[in-house]
Amino acid sequence: MDYHRTSVDDILPEGQRLPGRPGLDPNAAGHRSSAPAMDADAFHSASTRILTAINTVIDGKAEAAKLALTVLLAQGHLLLEDVPGVGKTLLAKTLARTIDCSVNRIQFTPDLLPSDVTGVSIYNQATRTFEFRHGAVFANIVIGDEINRASAKTQSALLECMEEHQVTVDGTSYRLDEPFMVVATQNPIEMEGTYPLPEAQRDRFMARISMGYPDRESEMEMLETHQASSPLARVTAVVTAAEVAAMIATVQQVYVSRSIKEYTVAVGRATRESALLRLGASPRSMLQLLRAAKATAALEGRDFVLPDDVVSVAEAVLAHRIILDRKAASAGETPQSVIRAIIAKIPVTPEVTASTNGTGRPGRKQASAMAAAPSPKLPNPR
Repeated sequence: MDYHRTSVDDILPEGQRLPGRPGLDPNAAGHRSSAPAMDADAFHSASTRILTAINTVIDGKAEAAKLALTVLLAQGHLLLEDVPGVGKTLLAKTLARTIDCSVNRIQFTPDLLPSDVTGVSIYNQATRTFEFRHGAVFANIVIGDEINRASAKTQSALLECMEEHQVTVDGTSYRLDEPFMVVATQNPIEMEGTYPLPEAQRDRFMARISMGYPDRESEMEMLETHQASSPLARVTAVVTAAEVAAMIATVQQVYVSRSIKEYTVAVGRATRESALLRLGASPRSMLQLLRAAKATAALEGRDFVLPDDVVSVAEAVLAHRIILDRKAASAGETPQSVIRAIIAKIPVTPEVTASTNGTGRPGRKQASAMAAAPSPKLPNPR
């Protein structure tokens, strides 16, 4: 089946796209932002300021910084998983500091209680009523450090917050402020005193990033600039919460053609049918994959999604949700290699040549051709 061959009307339906503004996708998933969308120049300026601020602190991790911003703009949650000392918490704190909004940090420990996260009702003797005291989760950005050190009961306190953007205590629901994002870190190596995240919890995170060690030049740069003081101390907010809300609204209006949706579904169904996997990607992961692809397209300066956008975030969005078969794991396969092999098998059409409309932005024919014919640059599957 050809997942990318579509007509111009399918890509750019009349009445759904305005000059200089992204097209409306009526099937967009996620929490609809009430803020007005930004124009292209303002969006590019704001995103550049955020990425520049992060890259001044995190040396040699531009891709990780871009993916973190992608998750924020797609209204997802981010899991930073790697060995100690590679900058997981630093990336989370830097992202939070670039935005002029409320930030709370939770240090997860075995004795942390669910009420410490969500809040608790306390009896006020003066008024003879119960008053709700907000927990640490009531912030725009919540940094959960070493999330796998808390008990499963405390971990589960985040499930409703992450999925529904609300907290329910004693039968009363409290809405969380928008934008809302959880950035959690964990160490996959150390097992003592930890409680591994269950599949249902991992599935709430839109993407997982493994920071990895920096290259030699970046590490030398870090020794030169970080030894006296942390550059995080010099980071100030470069955008406001209102600007972030407007950026999110812009991402929500990025147009997604039916062929892109078919391609996304094909990737998800292929993971469920793969003999190398015991557990494939969930329907929720397909929604989050598409939302991440829309944010990627917006950061690339486009108001429509290409299959390349889906490919670029597929590993980060899907790898932590799938479970390898034991034989595949013993044969040296990894979730990333399986995803790459699956994507490499999804049929794509040859690229079609078309001209621009003279404004520097793709015209109707070129947009149709680009959305119908990607040219993903993929590593060879195992």
